[in-house]
Amino acid sequence: MTVLKTRAKLVDVARQLFAKKGVEATTMNDIALASKKGRRTLYTYFKNKDQIYMAVVESELKMLSDTMDKVARKPIVPDKKILELIMTHLDIIKMAVYRNGTLRADFFRDIWRVEAMRKYFDNNEIKLFREVLKEGKDQGLFDIDNVEITADILHYCIKGIEVPYIRGQIGEDLDDETGWRYVSKIVYGALGCRKEK
Repeated sequence: MTVLKTRAKLVDVARQLFAKKGVEATTMNDIALASKKGRRTLYTYFKNKDQIYMAVVESELKMLSDTMDKVARKPIVPDKKILELIMTHLDIIKMAVYRNGTLRADFFRDIWRVEAMRKYFDNNEIKLFREVLKEGKDQGLFDIDNVEITADILHYCIKGIEVPYIRGQIGEDLDDETGWRYVSKIVYGALGCRKEK
């Protein structure tokens, strides 16, 4: 097994154990046993549990960024793409939480450190929003004055509704199609969206 594959396997095993048992209750020995690697191998890659915890968070955020990049590269019009980016953002964050236990799990115990690591994901997303908004503005689809500020605000608005979205507290009694119709109305209104010519 290559060095990268071994490291990835250790990170994945640790993620599963953290989600199942909690970060505090999981030991380095647990990770070594579950990965069928010796403790020596584990310590070759990670000095301590804290390092492997941060590697797990980093790996999750990398998957999220890769997914957003794929959506941004789709050959669709900017007004549809911006909505798809928003839906994808909320859905992948929700899936990451489900994959790693509930919001109350130990995995999310240190929100400030997770937020510090999340800067890469956030900056990448803002960059994607800027590209799509600029494209939409250039095509006359969006009536916005400042692409950079609009992308920042859009990002932070979406980030702000992650927890209620994950918990199913937004439009609890609405079907998905109706809920997303409301979202598109708000987003298109904020972007001064014009009908395609």
